[in-house]
Amino acid sequence: MYVCLCNGYTDRDIRNAVREGGVRTAEEAYLSLGNGFCCGACQDCACQLVEEELPNQRLLAAE
Repeated sequence: MYVCLCNGYTDRDIRNAVREGGVRTAEEAYLSLGNGFCCGACQDCACQLVEEELPNQRLLAAE
C-alpha cells in the first residue's frame, strides 16, 4: 500500500529500508529512499512501520 503519496513510497519500500538498509527511524528511511517528508501526513504511519520492522533488521556485523 502507498504510505507516502508525495514521494510514492510504499510500506514495502519503508520496511525494506529498515530491514536491508539498517535505518532506525522513519526520517532515515525516507532519506535513504531519496527524499524526506513533504507534507507530513504519512509520518505517523511511517514511524509505526519502522517500529514494527526494527526486530527484523539484519545485523550487518553478523553477515
